[in-house]
Amino acid sequence: MLFEPDRHEALCDTTWDASRARKAIHSIVHDIEQNRVAEGHWPVHPLDNEGDVPRTGFKGLYLGSAGVLWALSYLQREDTAELSSDPREGIQQADAAYRSDPDTGKVVPSYYLGEVGILLVLWRLTGSSQAEDRLYASVKSNIQNPTNEALWAAPGTMVGAWHLWEATGERRWRELFLDNVEQLWRTWIFDSQAQCYLWTQDLYGKVVQYLGAGHGFAGNAYALLKGASLLDVERREALYDRCVATLRATARIEDGAVNWPPGMFTPRPGGPSILMQWCHGAPGMVTALSDFPPQRSPEMDAMLIGAGHAIWKAGPLSKGYGLCHGTAGNGYAFLKLYQRTGDRSWLERARSFAMHSIVQRDRMRQQYGQGRYTLWTGDSGLAVYLRHCLDESAALPALDTI
Repeated sequence: MLFEPDRHEALCDTTWDASRARKAIHSIVHDIEQNRVAEGHWPVHPLDNEGDVPRTGFKGLYLGSAGVLWALSYLQREDTAELSSDPREGIQQADAAYRSDPDTGKVVPSYYLGEVGILLVLWRLTGSSQAEDRLYASVKSNIQNPTNEALWAAPGTMVGAWHLWEATGERRWRELFLDNVEQLWRTWIFDSQAQCYLWTQDLYGKVVQYLGAGHGFAGNAYALLKGASLLDVERREALYDRCVATLRATARIEDGAVNWPPGMFTPRPGGPSILMQWCHGAPGMVTALSDFPPQRSPEMDAMLIGAGHAIWKAGPLSKGYGLCHGTAGNGYAFLKLYQRTGDRSWLERARSFAMHSIVQRDRMRQQYGQGRYTLWTGDSGLAVYLRHCLDESAALPALDTI
């Protein structure tokens, strides 16, 4: 089985409607701007409230103000939204709030949940040299992080260095990115049982080998592929070969459709044996490996296309519409495949998931009586996805583009 049917739902039969997509974006932006609390953050949705909420709300890219403010500024930059507030003031407020009241109890470098993501948005919106210097120090401090995955460790924070290198061309950012590459390469070990190269994560009290974009192989490979042009030829070729070998060794294939398990371990009793979402499964594999050169490996091309077929066969996620584990996040795999192949059927599938995501958002808002004001689990991420379905782009929010 490539997916668990009870985690998915039937695709609605609503045809693609560009006007409805634009109206949904405007509705989301208006709702976000109207519901910011006096302290500067947004109400935490019940589905994102799994523990103690900081008194100043969440501030990071994944669940917090930095992600929302990035989305608002991006939509404004792309002439998709007119804002009544200035995101630059908001991100300065979020940065100060994070330092005084960190989301996870202490200041951490994490790209998604800590200061690197916040500082990257702060630099993007203000051009602050102080934010740039703080960002450099934070990325550098995280190189040896033993979690060895994208959410907390170097594979995430080095993406910040990549964006600064791309934007500034300053040598220090190139060198910092390559210092992170050395760490990833040292810890990318051949596993004799799996017969491929894997990273091991020391995460949440467990030592495991995850495969997905959120916590494992795909998320780590994403960072290396993003900066492949900076690697010497021998290492770059080894990177490509290892990616093919690892996907081949760990894939589950049925009738040309492909998915991957969460990791190289036995699932806990009652836990999912296989998932179909960005953080674990085929959608994240497609988006993370999208920088792998097309046509270099027919086997890689076939596996990524097979992953797309599996995502379509599974249908929308019943869990919701978010990027990390929802319908819009899975839809980004279709946009990547459209970008990679030029086959418009993938764009049509992405747009079908967009229409379904709008329905899911309306349904969830009615159920909970509020929006879900987050980038990676909620409304602001959906707004950017809808924008990308309109303009046929495939850049993952605040990851591929900043």
